[in-house]
Amino acid sequence: MVIRGRARIDRMTKRLITRLKRGEIAVLNHKDIDITSAQLLLEKKPSAIVNLSPSVSGEYPAGGALYLLKNSIPILEVEDGEIGEEIEGKLVEIRGEELLLNGKVIGRGKWLTIEEVEAKINEGRSKLGEILEDFVRNTLQYLEEEKEIFLSEEIPFPPLKTKIADREVLVVVRGKSYKEDLRALRFYIEDIKPILIGVDGGADAILEMGYKPDIVIGDMDSVSESALRSGAELIAHAYPTPDKPSPGVERLKRMGLEFKEIAFPGMSEDLALLLAHEKGAKLIVAVGSHYDLLDFLEKGRKGMASTFLTRLRVGSKLVDAKGVSYLYRRSLKKIHIALLIISALIPVFVLILVSPSVKDVLNLFFLRIWYFLRSLKP
Repeated sequence: MVIRGRARIDRMTKRLITRLKRGEIAVLNHKDIDITSAQLLLEKKPSAIVNLSPSVSGEYPAGGALYLLKNSIPILEVEDGEIGEEIEGKLVEIRGEELLLNGKVIGRGKWLTIEEVEAKINEGRSKLGEILEDFVRNTLQYLEEEKEIFLSEEIPFPPLKTKIADREVLVVVRGKSYKEDLRALRFYIEDIKPILIGVDGGADAILEMGYKPDIVIGDMDSVSESALRSGAELIAHAYPTPDKPSPGVERLKRMGLEFKEIAFPGMSEDLALLLAHEKGAKLIVAVGSHYDLLDFLEKGRKGMASTFLTRLRVGSKLVDAKGVSYLYRRSLKKIHIALLIISALIPVFVLILVSPSVKDVLNLFFLRIWYFLRSLKP
């Protein structure tokens, strides 16, 4: 097998995807490829994927590699070699199980097979009980560390230009099936016109649907420049420890954009939900949000303390996109009914204009009326 293409390399897959183009070779360093990343990679249609880490380690049942292989995207796992940032944008070649740059071998590995990946997934499933115990233990630990911010009577969020009070809010996260869920909510968005909050790459999903985000919130590492310059209000999710600089803050400063900064210990989507709640949202609809154990493992979280506490605080205001799309049915407005009646009458008028027999009947009808009216005169 020989595959040639321009290489795109990044230690963060979600950042690499913003530069990857059709037919290029994606060079990842992604242990246990998750489903969301796999879906985004597939949309870009790379000719191949080179992974510098195990695509499925067997530690838990990560399904991204299997999803890619079943959709005819080959994956070469590099086991030996030195592949660095210098290959970015350069033409490379995969010959057999070797990666070459300018004819020189820079990495060797093996092609993944569906059978091998399925075996690793089954191995991961057998460990779920042990994983769940560790997950619960870590969640309880994080609950103790993170509870203060959630238990405070009022969380000190900065003032916003966007008025959220008594409005419905749609929070879009780039999670599983987020695009399908967003498409299913098109009528809801057009009729209700909720505040649109994009969490990192979720802002790009909003733009792709033809809408403009009102707020973009997150660490800003996977959101496009066009989304950041769309006119949305920008909120950088910073780390709660002041000695650790936020990559989002640094990026926004380099771009010269106006933004607000919020230090928060949880995930960016939790921060977005809390922000909407504390600013008085009437209803919060979550698209692509993380709920189950595998979602959190794929996200790299050891516990779900912030998510658990966020949902406790937000309460009944929060609903899932799938529920809204199922329950929301667009009702016919008066203008729609009027247009339907007019469109139904158009063929009748056309028939009258082109049919001589219908014209004769109408002429006779109006002639008889005319004679009847004349007979009434004294």
